[in-house]
Amino acid sequence: MRTAKTISITLPPDLLLKAQKTAEREDRTISELFREALRRYITADPEWDALLRRTHAAGNALGIASEADVERLSDEFRQERQSVAQ
Repeated sequence: MRTAKTISITLPPDLLLKAQKTAEREDRTISELFREALRRYITADPEWDALLRRTHAAGNALGIASEADVERLSDEFRQERQSVAQ
């Protein structure tokens, strides 16, 4: 006996095209792609999500908008720490 159920969903044409291209690129069916996406959505870790929200807000407050900003601030911190140590 079949344990899976067939459902029908509607998607905007552009999203369907992206899904089809992604499934093809990953050598999987559309069904496999959507099952994996739903599985990830359902099992998202709320604590991790909360941490990301807090750190994103802190980054915004510091004016961090990109990885380049993080690198720049890290370099500045290291230079300041070296200056203090000398």
